[in-house]
Amino acid sequence: MELIVIMVGCVQIAALIHMSTRAFVLLCISVWINYIDRGNLSVAAPALAPELQLTPSHMGILLSGFFWTYSLLQPVAGWLIDRYDTYRLYAAAFAIWSIAVAAGGLATGFYSLLATRLLLGAGESLAYPAYSRLLAAGFTEDRRGFANSMIDAGTKAGPALGTFLGAMVIAQWGWRPFFFVMGVASLIWLIPWNASIPPKAKHSAAKVKSANIFIYRDSYITFAGLFCFNYAYYFLLTWLPTYLVRERRFSLRAMAIYGALPFAATAIASVATATYADKRGRETGAPGEVRRRLAVAGLIIAAAALSGSTMLENNLAMICLIVAFIGIGMFTANCWAISQTLAGPRAAGAWTGWQNAVGNMGGVIAPIVTGWSVSYTGSFLAAFCGASAILLVACVLYGLLLGPIRQLVPDEESI
Repeated sequence: MELIVIMVGCVQIAALIHMSTRAFVLLCISVWINYIDRGNLSVAAPALAPELQLTPSHMGILLSGFFWTYSLLQPVAGWLIDRYDTYRLYAAAFAIWSIAVAAGGLATGFYSLLATRLLLGAGESLAYPAYSRLLAAGFTEDRRGFANSMIDAGTKAGPALGTFLGAMVIAQWGWRPFFFVMGVASLIWLIPWNASIPPKAKHSAAKVKSANIFIYRDSYITFAGLFCFNYAYYFLLTWLPTYLVRERRFSLRAMAIYGALPFAATAIASVATATYADKRGRETGAPGEVRRRLAVAGLIIAAAALSGSTMLENNLAMICLIVAFIGIGMFTANCWAISQTLAGPRAAGAWTGWQNAVGNMGGVIAPIVTGWSVSYTGSFLAAFCGASAILLVACVLYGLLLGPIRQLVPDEESI
């Protein structure tokens, strides 16, 4: 269902941006592939860890490894995206991360698998600055929410599809074919993408110094807010399959279904919330404030539901997880549109790059801390409680400390 909603939405809004319909649909599809690829280790972990004799602490480092290069290279990625051809840079990055996924299927131990995760993070580091640059330049503020939700839905529907299909493939054929086939098959996407690039793709170089975004207090608040959110979200993205198998005692096939449902709920919630935010924003004339209220409400819902999921039996716990992921969708449908408004079209790549660099340090820390916590306590209770608490910190940052949602970086600033 969410696939139909997303593809219809892509076709509807492609006419409103400076991209061909085919290019925009392909961009949305690439987001699905992006998040299937980055989540493949999480899905494979219950089968992979025993075969390679990896402890929870080892898995925590491996799950975190992707974010080491992904986070550190974000500022460089934002700088590149604001200055050079976004279409071709994105194609090169896509090829790098697809090769990294295929190489993961050949890993023989901890260090070789870590190397493929580092390469994967390097390739995917250009993704979000590229998305942000294209959407900020192509949409007015009152239509940016729905455009971003098409991208965001892919970040949630991708893990849903990856968890479902991945678990089924692994249960039938093992984890190595899953890695290898996904990596090689992903490369096919480059054929239509390269064909959709205009012979002389227009790209205007950024007129804003990347350093200039740091003079604005709100930049630090959005960076810290994304860090808090990402700590909780990437804890779930990296450890949820293992949690369902180890603590909730689901089989791999049951995990395929129950692990996919929360992400599917997030994809639908993201599109619905962003559509409402755009409509309500046009009615009130203050789309930024509408987005802020919805984002904060989503954080509160997610924090409360995650806490509840640890105290209930399996069926009720899964309902709480789905509700938590609906709250996640409410936040992610709006947070990037907020940042794009604050940065303006010319600085969107740089702002997004730095925000992702700081924000994804949550992805670096959460898997490792969770691995240590599970090794020490023998359960996921402390990990879930910590994720709930840090979501409430994000709520304070976006709800109370972030200033009015308006463009801060002038378009005319010169290099």
